[in-house]
Amino acid sequence: MCAFANTTATGTETRQGWMAVLARCPPARLAALLPDLPPHEVLRAPEVGAVMVRGRQGATGAPFNLGEMTVTRCSLRLEGGAVGHAVVQGRDKDHARRAAVVDALMQGAEAEAVQARVIAPLADEAAARRHARAARAAATRVEFFTMVRGED
Repeated sequence: MCAFANTTATGTETRQGWMAVLARCPPARLAALLPDLPPHEVLRAPEVGAVMVRGRQGATGAPFNLGEMTVTRCSLRLEGGAVGHAVVQGRDKDHARRAAVVDALMQGAEAEAVQARVIAPLADEAAARRHARAARAAATRVEFFTMVRGED
């Protein structure tokens, strides 16, 4: 089950979901799922840059700048007129181009096929990686307890 498949989600929330999956997926896996790119016109060639990553202490505190992260962005237009954008982690320009192609395809008539063939497997694999990481972390959890003394 795709992590962002929510029938009540707006179009923006749904697009944010598949773009998040594409931004974080392993580049080799995306290339394996989409080996051939359809004809497209490059609007903004893939370029490497940096973004500031922000955090919050305890997930609720005041935001602070954690540091910079390298990203690659790309924009393109398919022959049908759909425009796709992508910002992916790292310096892989091919990954950014493929992610932008998938974004454009998801806005067209073949969205359901692309969802089933590319997005859903990537989302499922990401969920499995998160679950495995959580299981490894849970294995190191220490439970502290206090024994009641009989003097009270």
